[in-house]
Amino acid sequence: MDYAALKLIWWLLIGVLLIGFALTDGFDMGAAILLPFIAKTDGERRIVVNTVGATWEGNQVWLVTAGGAMFAAWPLAYAASFSGFYFAMLLVLFALFFRPVGFDYRGKRDDPRWRSAWDWGLFVGGFVPALVFGVAFGNLLQGVPFSFDTDLRVTYHGGFFGLLNPFALLCGLVSVAMLTAHGAAFVKMKSDGVVAERASLALRIASATGVVLFLMAGALIATMIGGFQVVDAPPLDAVANPLMKTVIGAPGLWLANYALYPWMILAPVAGLVGGVLAALLARSRFETGAFLSTSLMIIGVILTAGFSMFPFIMPSSLDGRSSLTMWDATSSRLTLQIMLVAVIVFLPLILLYTGWVYRVMRGKVTAAAITEHHHSMY
Repeated sequence: MDYAALKLIWWLLIGVLLIGFALTDGFDMGAAILLPFIAKTDGERRIVVNTVGATWEGNQVWLVTAGGAMFAAWPLAYAASFSGFYFAMLLVLFALFFRPVGFDYRGKRDDPRWRSAWDWGLFVGGFVPALVFGVAFGNLLQGVPFSFDTDLRVTYHGGFFGLLNPFALLCGLVSVAMLTAHGAAFVKMKSDGVVAERASLALRIASATGVVLFLMAGALIATMIGGFQVVDAPPLDAVANPLMKTVIGAPGLWLANYALYPWMILAPVAGLVGGVLAALLARSRFETGAFLSTSLMIIGVILTAGFSMFPFIMPSSLDGRSSLTMWDATSSRLTLQIMLVAVIVFLPLILLYTGWVYRVMRGKVTAAAITEHHHSMY
């Protein structure tokens, strides 16, 4: 297969993996964010926990797979991102530690303080990753302060607190809002009674907030946030070397792709339409429709970031030549071919298994079910 085509295929595949992670593990994190707020009694909190309790571990396969795919397909981007986002990644990792212990240890004691502490631990395990992933995208859109020397050794020139700039935090709040809405839609779909009613209110607030924040971020990108553009580069099928191109930066350049490829405008439209539909359906009986709406919102927001940055993966705010694109950050042709075969074999198996699990675990989690299976459910 043509080397340039392989590079494009892997850009698409990693995008699919990131969207898969956001759609599946996203409602887990959203439900955990809402746990201390929409459930007042221990029984109600057990209902919320058990809406995601049977599937949250399997959903994390998407995160592990996306990380492994980035390591193998984009080694330069993997190295540069872990140099720049090292402490942010550690923060995410430590926050995720609360999830397995929170799910497993919460019910070990009947002490209300013990269970409340683990409920807040689950909240941290949902809120922090959702915020940090959004902050990371916000920094990518602004450019990251790194550079390569002539031997392609990467140096990061920033610090952790530099990542927490106003625009990046705004993007982090967009991420938190849309995943909270997604979690609320899932809890509404999987529960009944007062928990479902509170989830409906949370869905309406979170989805409306996500739409407003998304519009604010878009306005800043159009007017103030500097974008990047490749103006001179080697052939697309050339050996990957990021220093062989010329890159310029200026506000508004992230909108250039929408003029070149008008169909890309469907991404931000989908993000906005999904959020608005979710808010409108929040109090209706169309629970599946509300969940599909938040899914559309997530897909639209992620594709908007990807389409805006194309072909950039990790632009550099210090040295435009060091910016990494899907054309010059990739592994060898043979590596991409071998990985593609593995994806063709294993991705359908993951999808089939995931679909089977959700089919088996379908249905609502009720207070009666919690009482009947008191010792076997979380």
